[in-house]
Amino acid sequence: MKAKQLWERFIEENPEYRNETYVAWQYGVVPDELADLTVRGIKTATSSAYECYSLEDEALPKIGEWSIILDSKDDARCLTRTTAVSIVPYNEVTSEHAFKEGEGDRSLAYWKDVHKEFYSKVYEKNGLEFNEKIPVVCEEFRVVYK
Repeated sequence: MKAKQLWERFIEENPEYRNETYVAWQYGVVPDELADLTVRGIKTATSSAYECYSLEDEALPKIGEWSIILDSKDDARCLTRTTAVSIVPYNEVTSEHAFKEGEGDRSLAYWKDVHKEFYSKVYEKNGLEFNEKIPVVCEEFRVVYK
């Protein structure tokens, strides 16, 4: 099912949201695995390097925003709603946030390892240098429809 179809099905069952909008996107790394963790309710948060939003001319997430999570084939897996957004330095991301991201062993050490590697590559690709004080957008959400 594609994003539009999932949204139309959701609206059919929840007409009070018909005037709302959504964004459809897939996770930047291992989209199928992370979409599955989201559908299963294990992954209830995500994070991105703040600079990536301006580099990609993308708006920051907002509380109440609807997102359709896509897999690697752009098939819609679920609809989420953002419940919290904060911007913190990389080295101040909490173990609670790392746990909510649901990846690996859910520890802060694991989160730092994989995100440092990912952010370093993104920064290098864009002529920037990663450091442990880069701003990170931490987003929390709940699955509303699948």
